[in-house]
Amino acid sequence: MSKPIAAGTADFKEQVLDRQGLTLVDFWAPWCGPCRQLAPTLEQIGDELGDQLQVVKVDIQEHPEVGSSYRVMNIPFMMLFKDGEQVDQLLGNHPKAKIRSMIENHI
Repeated sequence: MSKPIAAGTADFKEQVLDRQGLTLVDFWAPWCGPCRQLAPTLEQIGDELGDQLQVVKVDIQEHPEVGSSYRVMNIPFMMLFKDGEQVDQLLGNHPKAKIRSMIENHI
């Protein structure tokens, strides 16, 4: 499985906002059980969609300013960006099919 890219305050713009194509940002924290349960699902989706999707993880404990700039109040929280613009979002740990459906609506 491919590992998602970790991003934070210093490189969020480069990894997400300046990137062309689809980027799924997973806002998470190490202490969050549902976040840890969601991680393998996002890795699978990243593998399956290959170069159509980049998965980026933002640890809101290490980089709270990134989460607060997008008003992330609860985690896990996923935001989908297309060509640097936010196009969709999903709160909570969802089945793989629901997450893929959200992404495929923008491919």
